[in-house]
Amino acid sequence: MFRLAIIPGKLQSENCSTQPVFATRAILNAFLKLFVLASLTLAANSARASDPRGNQFYSYTDFSAFQKSGEEKPGHAVLLSPEITARAPWDELILSWDARLSESSSLKLEARVLYPDHITKYYTMALWSGNPAKNPRESVPHQNDSDGNVSTDTLVLNHPADRFQLKLTLEGDEDPSKALTFLGVCLTDTSVSPPTNSPNTHAWGKLIPVPEKSQMAYPNGKVLCSPTTVSMLMTYWALQLKRSDLDREVPEVATQVYDAKWDGTGNWAFNTAYAGSLPGIRAYVTRMSDISELEAWIAADLPVGVSLCYNKLRGKAGPPSGHLVVLVGFTKTGDVVINDPGTSRNVRKTFPRRQFIEAWRHSKNATYLIYPEQTLVPDDPFGHWYSPK
Repeated sequence: MFRLAIIPGKLQSENCSTQPVFATRAILNAFLKLFVLASLTLAANSARASDPRGNQFYSYTDFSAFQKSGEEKPGHAVLLSPEITARAPWDELILSWDARLSESSSLKLEARVLYPDHITKYYTMALWSGNPAKNPRESVPHQNDSDGNVSTDTLVLNHPADRFQLKLTLEGDEDPSKALTFLGVCLTDTSVSPPTNSPNTHAWGKLIPVPEKSQMAYPNGKVLCSPTTVSMLMTYWALQLKRSDLDREVPEVATQVYDAKWDGTGNWAFNTAYAGSLPGIRAYVTRMSDISELEAWIAADLPVGVSLCYNKLRGKAGPPSGHLVVLVGFTKTGDVVINDPGTSRNVRKTFPRRQFIEAWRHSKNATYLIYPEQTLVPDDPFGHWYSPK
């Protein structure tokens, strides 16, 4: 970055000679305006950086800063990210990716943590491939050690950290920088209870016409909430974009996101990775801090998938019960309207706002964001999703 330092009697550039350069008043005023604008931008960025509200999101669409490791061999490429310093400490990490792989290619995604006194091992976050019939799509269990563990799709640390590094291994003929179109990292500090924002009432009274689908229409329907949620979102975008290739039925999605090691279709990152493997689609998992952020997406006509506790959503007693639904709107008074795939009929349902908030908290506010790559996404004041700028 080129930065200017204003010194009485002269202008000095940090990447130029320190010899005095006398400027006219007009030039000096122009530079002062630029300096003020830059200061305002830095202040805004600093405010955002200092207030992540428990969640942070980092993303990459350009992998030129990733270095090739010494593990290179024909048909085997390894990329290492720079060491990444988070804006605040965190203790959970979720990795998302969008990749266009050939049927013979596979991708291994790993993450390690850099503490002041030691560096952890690389934890395997996922094994992914262009064709699950040829190469596995699965999580890796039993990685527990003194530093942490991977719970299916989430790295859970025993002690907070602020630095991490990613490792990507691609086997196949593709150039990894071209095969991988997006990488997202969601970080969460589980000790933070973020403050409540004012409601975004622009979403109140809005309803997005996402087609309704029930997971109960299938023999093994009780375990298909996540692929049914993805199927609803993909069908919606197929209709909006007039692209029939995006209209994927529930059984197909379920087959593509099935995680044999977890023995289910609810791996969050696998569901968004499947959607993001389709041309022109951006898809990833993130966590938000408040329902007003969901309202911003609905106000922008962007439906989202939401992970929550089904018992709490319905106001029932009982153990936590993970469930995925599509948020499609809000009533005029701010209650929540969802497509609930867990019912055989009347998929479109309304739930009290407070009940939804409590149920969403079960997943620490995990959200599927699936939309066309060129979509203008809502303003992101706290750094919780991908904002191309």
